[in-house]
Amino acid sequence: MASAASRKLNIAMKMAATVVVPSIPIGIWYYSAVQDRKAKAEEVRTRVRVPNIQTVDDLLIEKCQPGDVILFDRRCHRCAASPIAAFSCILGKTFLCDSDKKGVKKIDIGSFDHCGIVVPGLYKTKADALDPSNLLLLEATPNGVVARPLLNRLEMTQSRTVLLLPLATPAERRNDEDYEPTQKTKRLQNQLNKSLAKFRDNWIEESKKQSYQGAHSTLGIIGALAYATGLQETTKSPISPSAWLVTSALMESGAGLKLSDRTAFETKPEDFLRDHRFNENDVVRLRPGWRFLLPVVMREMSRS
Repeated sequence: MASAASRKLNIAMKMAATVVVPSIPIGIWYYSAVQDRKAKAEEVRTRVRVPNIQTVDDLLIEKCQPGDVILFDRRCHRCAASPIAAFSCILGKTFLCDSDKKGVKKIDIGSFDHCGIVVPGLYKTKADALDPSNLLLLEATPNGVVARPLLNRLEMTQSRTVLLLPLATPAERRNDEDYEPTQKTKRLQNQLNKSLAKFRDNWIEESKKQSYQGAHSTLGIIGALAYATGLQETTKSPISPSAWLVTSALMESGAGLKLSDRTAFETKPEDFLRDHRFNENDVVRLRPGWRFLLPVVMREMSRS
């Protein structure tokens, strides 16, 4: 009896070791990531802001408009959402980012594994609506589908590189300093803003109803593994949840070419960097006349 009890005790100790031992470094890493995130939040909260003096971030935000896409080259080891969220990030960066950047617009400063779309903020007056700082970034995250102030999101990010893809309506020349939008362009922009605001509200509410925050990282893991094994066309989940949300927003707002739900499901963040005129596959297609302008680097940090 004693021998049987001893064997059971040894088995139990070995099983516990296989769980506890690997969890120790994971726990240390996660504690460090959370503390690092808290320190960053405190640094942003206590930052000295001089009235009427614009920072570089302020100037960059002024270049943004609803419909613009923002890409992130994230540091997975800085992910403070959860260990499973960090694992999802690692798989996405490993399998969804093209190392050779074949067919991608000339940009070799990052591997972009996450994206969001700029949407209008909430406002009470027309002045609020025209305020460049009153913009939000809509994203699919481990916290659900959320829309956060664009300026704060840029200040809080610890990504290696943040890239802005400006969206232009037909005949719009956003890069020309003396350009004055035509009435047709203004109508299209107004329609785009209304559609994106509706999309924002619908998906934030739907995210809460469906408890999306609990499924985000799992969906990311399933999507990355499906793409790595060539099963992306059979899975019923998106390859990249963040790219799926942005593609859906573009299609619903009228800027993106409406194809099928599979188009959004199979989109990867770096697909936004490809030009449909030169690529048939792995590209985000916009309606005739709509286009993404050349990428603008919003934030570039150390490669560590």
